[in-house]
Amino acid sequence: VGGHLSPWPTYTSGQTILQNRKPCSDDYRKRVGSCQQHPFRTAKPRYLEELENYLRKELLLLDLGTDSTQELRLQPYREIFEFFIEDFKTYKPLLSSIKNAYEGMLAHQREKIRALEPLKAKLVTVNEDCNERILAMRAEEKHEISLLKKEKMNLLKLIDKKNEEKISLQSEVAKLRKNLAEEYLHYLSERDARKILIADLNELRYQREDMSLAQSPGIWGEDPVKLTLALKMTRQDLTRTQMELNTMKANFGDVVPRRDFEMQEKTNKDLQEQLDTLRASYEEVRKEHEILMQLHMSTLKERDQFFSELQEIQRTSTPRPDWTKCEDVVAGGPERWQMLAEGKNSDQLVDVLLEEIGSGLLREKEFFPGLGYGEAIPAFLRFDGLVENKKPSKKDVVDLLKDAWKERLAEEQKETFPDFFFNFLERRFGPSDAMAWAYTIFENIKIFHSNELMSQFYAVLMGKRSENVYVTQKETVAQLLKEMTNADSQNEGLLTMEQFNTVLKSTFPLKTEEQIQELMEAGGWHPSSSNADLLNYRSLFMEDEEGQSEPFVQKLWEQYMDEKDEYLLQLKQELGIELHEEVTLPKLRRALMTIDPSLDKQTVNTYMSQAFQLPESELPEDSDEKEEGVVEILQTALERLQVIDIRRAGPREPEPAN
Repeated sequence: VGGHLSPWPTYTSGQTILQNRKPCSDDYRKRVGSCQQHPFRTAKPRYLEELENYLRKELLLLDLGTDSTQELRLQPYREIFEFFIEDFKTYKPLLSSIKNAYEGMLAHQREKIRALEPLKAKLVTVNEDCNERILAMRAEEKHEISLLKKEKMNLLKLIDKKNEEKISLQSEVAKLRKNLAEEYLHYLSERDARKILIADLNELRYQREDMSLAQSPGIWGEDPVKLTLALKMTRQDLTRTQMELNTMKANFGDVVPRRDFEMQEKTNKDLQEQLDTLRASYEEVRKEHEILMQLHMSTLKERDQFFSELQEIQRTSTPRPDWTKCEDVVAGGPERWQMLAEGKNSDQLVDVLLEEIGSGLLREKEFFPGLGYGEAIPAFLRFDGLVENKKPSKKDVVDLLKDAWKERLAEEQKETFPDFFFNFLERRFGPSDAMAWAYTIFENIKIFHSNELMSQFYAVLMGKRSENVYVTQKETVAQLLKEMTNADSQNEGLLTMEQFNTVLKSTFPLKTEEQIQELMEAGGWHPSSSNADLLNYRSLFMEDEEGQSEPFVQKLWEQYMDEKDEYLLQLKQELGIELHEEVTLPKLRRALMTIDPSLDKQTVNTYMSQAFQLPESELPEDSDEKEEGVVEILQTALERLQVIDIRRAGPREPEPAN
């Protein structure tokens, strides 16, 4: 090539597609030399023509094949480019890098296409599945529509039938009315004919009497003049009577006899009742039809709404979490995860997972940042700077908390619980490490909410719950264990289910039958169990190495918290005011005595002192007028009562004396 390019211009007319023929370097050099000698000629270089011929030949061979692909069609171009690279030594590195860049990009695109092919198949499968679901839903809707149409046709037929019955009854009523009018006219004509006949008969009888009197005047032995006068007067009376009779006929000619009237009235009443019944039936059927139509329309709307919701859910819903994935992440493997996840719902599993994550983060921390000396910071955490993480195990923390509770219960409670806790750590670990242990214990009990001992200790330490709640609960559990031990006459650690039930009812007389049954089920009783079955009651009060109680003791604690919430709810309902309104001390006292009449004065004063944050010695007496001036927001008072050990002392209504 000699370091020179062909001077053949790009605008020269001619074939621009490379030919399919392998170039010859000797001929090419000659042609290049001739081109240098004649730089202004416009003829196409021979080397270019050979390359175009070679390319055309290779492409023609590929077109003859039936299974040629785009990848194979690139091969001739690749060979032409390699000829350029080999012949143009000066530009070989640059052309090689260009070729390699394109080859790399093609390989990357091939890999990307190969990776997308399974997704395409999956997309086709999902599309077919969705089409099948849509077809199934359309078929179901078509079936429902056909059923509703059939029901509609049946109702329309029933309405037509009722209308026909109504028309037939109306025609029957018209026919009866017509017959009644005809009978009335017939009886009226009969009555008139009878009256005329009676008048004719009377007239004939009078004529016969007159003739007989005229023929035999001596029969009566009376004076003929006198008889004539009597006859005249009688005829006048007859005329007057006849006039009265005609007047009566004129006045009462259209009057129906009472018997006929009552009969027709009864018939009319029966027909009217039948008509009213038919009208009521028709109205009922019409209302039912309207209701069915409304129900049909509402069903269609609900169907459309449900279908829209289904599409929205299918579009936005996420699959249920696969909790088995946590088996390889949680320390201890699948066995420990199954133990942690047993009997828990998704929300509780999230708490367990957060505790595991938090404990892992705690183990990774070497130091805790101090929270400072602010007033909002608890006294046992007031420190500036970094505090060492002692990294105790969960069992070590539980044992330390148990020792703290034992020491707290053994001594007189003269100091607050946070101060006692810090002093306890100083006595246990010395003043230099007390703050580090305080931060370490605080961070651990703040994370493990599912641990009963840690969560209760954290609530007492932060002032969210009085320590008397924990103490009273422990005393209740100890008293229950003592009662069961007393019932165990053989001292074998076993009780029958009947004895177990009796001890629970005697220890907790205010619990309902449902609560007693819940405790028995937590202790191992089943509906199929017999009263003679034995129960190892001592195992109900055992704790594991992490301080977790058995389900029986946990159920006792749950019932205690539920009873406290129910007690405070009854108190709020008895007050009858909103949470943001103010409540006075006497009103709260009266409400407490109403819902729990068995409360003694000392207990009521304790509750009042906690609710209004007043010492018991400063509480006004019941009759003191100063009581009305002591007020507090109801929500604040209830939250303060929630902290202490508040429980029902007796039934709501006092039991009547025998």
